[in-house]
Amino acid sequence: MRHRQVADDVFTIRGTDVNMVLLREGRDLTLIDAGWYGDAKIIESALRALGHRPEDVVAVLLTHAHLDHVGALNHLHRHYDTPAYTSPTEVAHARGEVHESATPLDVIKRLTDPSTAAWALRITAAGGLRKNPVPHIQPFPTEGPLDLPGHPVPISSPGHTSGHTAFHLPTQGAIATGDALITAHPTSTHEGPQLLPKFFHHNPDQSLNALTTLEPLDAPLVLPGHGLPFRQGIAEAVIRAREHATTLLR
Repeated sequence: MRHRQVADDVFTIRGTDVNMVLLREGRDLTLIDAGWYGDAKIIESALRALGHRPEDVVAVLLTHAHLDHVGALNHLHRHYDTPAYTSPTEVAHARGEVHESATPLDVIKRLTDPSTAAWALRITAAGGLRKNPVPHIQPFPTEGPLDLPGHPVPISSPGHTSGHTAFHLPTQGAIATGDALITAHPTSTHEGPQLLPKFFHHNPDQSLNALTTLEPLDAPLVLPGHGLPFRQGIAEAVIRAREHATTLLR
């Protein structure tokens, strides 16, 4: 299945080598991230399998504006008028006014690795070469906990992009880390908590520093943008990510 329950009223949806997080409060939902352009049908199928309609999504929160996270935002807005929010710093990136992403050339250089080559084919089929600006995106409407299902708390974690945001879920004891901390990726030989390889980060040094912001949060459950959930807590996840950081960021 593409979806799974990971905590009370918290679900993950697996897109094309990328994860989304769904928060439920009664009939209302908050979606964190939106996969690739081609993942819109996966999202809708998961919602319906959970007994919901796409119209139940009150808002989509964006950790950052890379193509594997903004994918279905325009689809959801066009068909269901679903608003999307991200950090004020990330708005320009999401609208396509600035560029802070790995380039196709960055990927081409690494296609000698079979795992990376297979991943490149999958994401190309999912819309990886398609520009996908999000003109309707808005900055978070308030500071602190958001008045949305799950009451997620934005946590500024820049580095992967200038406005990257994780979302702390205090009631659920979880944190959606986006790409500030992951647990696996086809371009990495490591398994478990880690940073993405250097070429994915807009500012690798800041990416490493962002772990310090995440480390003290009360979050036994870590929900990464890539890889499986990690149930030994964010503090342990940060320790393990730092162990591999020198190799991945060189």
